Amino acid sequence: MRLDELRTQALRYLALGEFSRALTVYERVLGQLPSDLDTRMRIADVLVQIGQRDLAQRVYAAVVFYDLQGGRPLHAVVAMQALADLGQDIAPYRLALAQLYGAGSPRIARVGGRLAPPRPETQLAPPDLSKNLEMETVALSAASVAADTRALTAFPSHFPPLPLLSDLSDRAFARVLEAAAVHRLGHGARVVHAGDPGDAFYMIAAGEVRVFVSDGAGGTGQQELARLGEGAIFGELALINAQPRTASVDVVGSADLIAIGRRALQATAGELPSVAAALEKFTRDRLLRNLLSTSPIFRPFSPQQRIDLIRRFTGHDIEPGTPIVREGEEGQGLYLLLSGEVRVHRGNPPFEQEIAVLAPGQCFGEISLIRGQPTVATVQATRRSAVLFLAREYFARLCDALPEMRAYFEQLTEERLREAGLDRPSEDEDDVDSRFLF
Repeated sequence: MRLDELRTQALRYLALGEFSRALTVYERVLGQLPSDLDTRMRIADVLVQIGQRDLAQRVYAAVVFYDLQGGRPLHAVVAMQALADLGQDIAPYRLALAQLYGAGSPRIARVGGRLAPPRPETQLAPPDLSKNLEMETVALSAASVAADTRALTAFPSHFPPLPLLSDLSDRAFARVLEAAAVHRLGHGARVVHAGDPGDAFYMIAAGEVRVFVSDGAGGTGQQELARLGEGAIFGELALINAQPRTASVDVVGSADLIAIGRRALQATAGELPSVAAALEKFTRDRLLRNLLSTSPIFRPFSPQQRIDLIRRFTGHDIEPGTPIVREGEEGQGLYLLLSGEVRVHRGNPPFEQEIAVLAPGQCFGEISLIRGQPTVATVQATRRSAVLFLAREYFARLCDALPEMRAYFEQLTEERLREAGLDRPSEDEDDVDSRFLF
């Protein structure tokens, strides 16, 4: 039988309350695939269900050992929490994890490895379920196989860094783990709901989730945006920007998640600045990757050229209410909104005219550069935002060298002028030349 078929068979036995048969199936799988750490975890979970807490502790401890040595630290956190729920002191485990995967660890490298999970289509011999299976005997036998830490001896010499966490010191890493919450969820469980406050971000220790948005018309239609698996992080943007969630996330099959919330971060006390800095660096790096792959501005460039170009931009954090572009001034360069939100408006209170609200990924400042005229609108941050800035001189050189880039910005200029109603002829030709957004 295939591995995934045997796993499904075991789940059916569990649903029917036939724990001895489920343990027998799991033991059979693990006997043939010692690297199947998920099956070890399943055995420990079943042992807890049938009241064999001492046996479960032994198996969870073995899972932690294999996870740490095999390059699966997030899953180790889940196994640690299971041990804590059984009354075990897990502080030494947290410290070991932080030392192996934190900043400065000699085991962390740009190119690292992990124990490869077995493929679902792997063919295995099924167990013999025709005999009378006595619970105590089956539990002891399954625990003995699952708790054996000698079944695997070859481990990766180096591990890839954990996003965000591997930038932290041992102490900060351990404090974050102590404050984190573990959620073990079943199929269809809602993790976050669009519109809710962003009070935590999540790391996937095992399993899969799907990210989706509703149709927006009050109906039941959904648009799936992505599926995320082990090692992925989601929800950090809403936490950093203190904004509502923009999408919903549900569990597919089952998933083990690690939640790190605002209050949990505050609990790190003196370590909070380094944690916040690491989180902001991770978030900005991911936003940059997304921007490079999706923004039309970078379309004419090869992947390496995109990286070289983005280095020409300078990054700036903008507080709410801060003007980025002021009406009537000379255009300084091109701006890309990396995160947050900005408002474009003309005139002074109380006679302001709002022209547009821009979201992450959009650019501004191009019209005054293309037309060579002063700006007649103000661009102001409405939320804490991050922008990338490309100086006017370099923008001009790029447009001269790349006709397709100039064509893109010329088209964007015309569209924005038309949408704002600023492309209509004027009796005063000088007024026509000066009516530009930015």
